[in-house]
Amino acid sequence: MYAGLDYVRPYSLDSLRVLGTVGEPINEEAWHWYHTHIGKGRCPIVDTWWQTETGGIMISSLAGVYDSKPAHAGLPLPGVQPVLLDTNGKEIEENNQEGLLCIKFPWPSMLRTTYGDHERCRQTYFSAFKGYYFTGDGARRDERGLYRIIGRVDDVINVSGHRLGTAEIENAINQSKMVVESAVVGYPHPVKGQGIYAYVIPATPAVDPDALKADVIEQVVHAIGKIACPDKIQIVSGLPKTRSGKIMRRILRKIAEGDTSNLGDTTTLLDPQVVDEIIEGARQLSVGS
Repeated sequence: MYAGLDYVRPYSLDSLRVLGTVGEPINEEAWHWYHTHIGKGRCPIVDTWWQTETGGIMISSLAGVYDSKPAHAGLPLPGVQPVLLDTNGKEIEENNQEGLLCIKFPWPSMLRTTYGDHERCRQTYFSAFKGYYFTGDGARRDERGLYRIIGRVDDVINVSGHRLGTAEIENAINQSKMVVESAVVGYPHPVKGQGIYAYVIPATPAVDPDALKADVIEQVVHAIGKIACPDKIQIVSGLPKTRSGKIMRRILRKIAEGDTSNLGDTTTLLDPQVVDEIIEGARQLSVGS
């Protein structure tokens, strides 16, 4: 992000009025950088949450209507009724709580089936909690009712009995001034059950690897605790992303597990070559460990 200033300095950004962000849930460090250096502290940031299946935006801040909050998608749009459920399917009514993000009532653009496989649609989206559409995401609602999307529920790592969200660990790692972006996945660990594997993009290519890793560990310990420290940290030049900015975590999981035999179709990625670079780096990391 800090190197990115060199790309924006030559340009006048005075015409900007509203900024948008899509794809991965934006972390606080990136939000503040975007707001300060691109929006010059005056442009509201609209961070929308929706899915292909929802057919439209469901949760979003409304520029000029209320103040947005760093790393929060905002309030549900009119007619949309999201709720947070606990693992037993009970609605969490209190704010400042974390839960499973579901939609309680139908909305005009909702999906009704999956072509050729209606039962799969029902099982995937409507069977987990009767009477609710299950998004597959975890979320947190603050005291104002603003929703913060934490990430996919299956992006949870069980380390020695402790359930840790990958988004929480990534947010801590990204607080490092030496890091631009990160992605965290779990992998089989002989003692802990699952270990934490962090892919980290450095702020500058000439970064000292040892210094970066030490700073990452320090940030995680400070924000979460030693239990969340990555077991492996791989420095990468980029991450496998779709053209809409979503990180393909299934690819990163397989690489972390040492299984590169079936990564699926990578030609549709924004930069397919980055996968080969990550695989080679993972091999070197495995040899060196």
